[in-house]
Amino acid sequence: QIQQDQTHQNRWKRRYEELKSRVEICGNTRASNNIPSNSSPGISVGEKRHSYEKYQNGDSSILTENRIQALNKVSLESEIHRIQAWERNYRELVNFVREFGHARVPQKSPHSSLGRWVVEQRQNYKRYLKGDPSSKMTADRILRLNKVGFEWE
Repeated sequence: QIQQDQTHQNRWKRRYEELKSRVEICGNTRASNNIPSNSSPGISVGEKRHSYEKYQNGDSSILTENRIQALNKVSLESEIHRIQAWERNYRELVNFVREFGHARVPQKSPHSSLGRWVVEQRQNYKRYLKGDPSSKMTADRILRLNKVGFEWE
C-alpha cells in the first residue's frame, strides 16, 4: 500500500510539472502541438473535476488542500498569460491604427498574426452577444476596441 501511494504521488507530481510546463510554453493548460509527442497530457480537466468532487464529498481522492492550491496557482498563471497576450495584441492593434489610420488588419503578411487575433476578437464578440460562456470577450474589451475604431463585421 505504501509503495502504491508513493507511485501515485510521484505520478501526480510528474503530471503537475508537465501541466506547469504546458502553461509556460503555451500559456494555457489545453493540449497543443508545441508540446513534445512523448509528453503525457498532464492532469486532465476531467480527472481534476472528478478528483475534486471526491475530495469535496470527503471520499478518498488524490487531491489534497496543497494540491488544490497548486492547481489554482497554475490556472492563475494561465489566466495571467492570456491577459498579457490580449494586452500585447491590443497594443499592436493601436500601433497599426496609428500607422494606417484604420483597424482593418489584413490576414496576410506582415500582419498575419494580428490579423488572426482580430478575427478571433470578432468571433469572441459574436459568442459574447449570444451569451456563450466560452467567449473571452468582456464589456471592457469591447469599449477599448471600439475606442480604436475596431470593425466588428
